[in-house]
This record gives sequence, C-alpha cells and structure tokens, in this order.
Amino acid sequence: MYSSLFGTAALIDVGIQVVGWALSCALSTEKYYDMCGSLTFIAIAIASLLSGTLSAKHVVLCAIVLLWALRLGSFLVVRVHKTGGDQRFDKVKGRPGAYAVYWLLQGLWVYVTLLPFLFAMSSSAAGGFGVVDSIGLSLFALGFLTESIADLQKFKFKMDGQGGFISSGLWRYSRHPNYFGEMIVWLGVYLVCLPSLSGAEHLAAVSPVFVSVLISCVSGIPLLERSAQKKWGHLDSYLEYKETTPLLIPGWVPGKRCASDDEGEERG
Repeated sequence: MYSSLFGTAALIDVGIQVVGWALSCALSTEKYYDMCGSLTFIAIAIASLLSGTLSAKHVVLCAIVLLWALRLGSFLVVRVHKTGGDQRFDKVKGRPGAYAVYWLLQGLWVYVTLLPFLFAMSSSAAGGFGVVDSIGLSLFALGFLTESIADLQKFKFKMDGQGGFISSGLWRYSRHPNYFGEMIVWLGVYLVCLPSLSGAEHLAAVSPVFVSVLISCVSGIPLLERSAQKKWGHLDSYLEYKETTPLLIPGWVPGKRCASDDEGEERG
C-alpha cells in the first residue's frame, strides 16, 4: 500500500495538472487553475479513502483535507469568475511553455504539502487519538476559521466596491491573515499525522515548512506586497497601516519580514 498510494497520488497530481494546462492553453484562460489545484487535493484524499482498511484517524485526516480543499477551491473559483480573471497569468496564459511552469509548481505544491498525509494514510499505526492529535486538530480548526473568515471579509470588501485596501476585521491585526491561517492549517495537519510517522518518514516535516516558505518568501506575500505598494504606496493611510500592522503574525510588528517591503498579489 505504501508505494501504491504514493504512486497513485503522483499519477492523479500529474494527470490533473496536464489536463488542466492543456485545456487552459486551448482556451487561453486561467479560470481552471485554482479549480484544478483544489481538485487534485480532493481526488488524492478520495483515492486514499479507497486504498485500504481505514482507522478512525484515517477518516478524520481525509475529512479535514477534503474540508479545506472544498472550501478554498469553491472560494477561488467563485472569485475568479466574479472578478473576471487573475492577473498572475496575464503575461503567460498565451505562452504554453511559460504557462506550464505554473502548473508544474502547482503539482509540486500539492504533492509536497500532502507528504505527511500520504505517509499517515499508508501507515497501519494510525490508531487512536492522543494529545498531539488533539493539538493538531485544534490548530487546523483555528487556521481553517482564520483563513475562511479573512478570505470572505476581503471578498465582500471588494464586491462592495469600496475601493482601496482592507484594514478591518482580521485584516486589522495582520496584512495577510488568510495566509497566516493556511500556514496554521498545514501545521495542524502535520501534527495529526505525526504520531503515525516513523524513521525517515519524519522528513515529511518539510510539508509545513514548505508551505510557510512558499507563502512568505516566494509566491504569496511577496507578490501581494509589491502589488499593494504600487497601488497605495503614495497614500499616507496605507503607509500608516503598513507600519502599524504585522505583515503576517498578529501582534508581531517588529519582526521584519521574510518578504521585502517592496514586494505582493497572488491570492489575497
């Protein structure tokens, strides 16, 4: 089951990205990108459910991954249709080779993020729930609610046509509360998986680290910060908001960011 589940997950991951890329190139659209990312998480979770004998922990793990993917996927699909597009892909969706890089990175993101999940789902040691599992589930719930509420608040702000930048709700305490929530989600998932891991499987700790680095230093916050600086960097109100509001972690203003101040927009 060990190699079988990992192989099945890889085939699902690659297959969905290739089909999504080909369809998106043919139609010169980006509207399937986020949908395919979430669909990959969903398909791998369902395949894991069907892969063998399941314990209660296996079922719970699949349930929380499905819950997260369904919520985020539906939100991103609705948003891209409401807003009419995603500026990330304006320069590449007509260039198949360059566009393929984005799909390749999405496939890598899904697989690395799910490493602890795949190890735990392959383990017969995934039995009852202990203290670590409870902490993990609590963190997942906290992160899921934070990400969901922050996404909804920003979407409503934009749809109300208020213009400018959002600084209310959770956005009063962090410039990127949705990303903070997502990082907590995957730390929580990892902790639920942790008691089932042994030996080299502990290398799956790369998952929450990978998610955090990707968000903080690569494709999340840096893009959003750059975009925000271009739009509102001339406004005193934005400069004050930027100076007094933590970049990511609520209550932590001084810690100068991993992403530079001149950097911002992928998903915000």
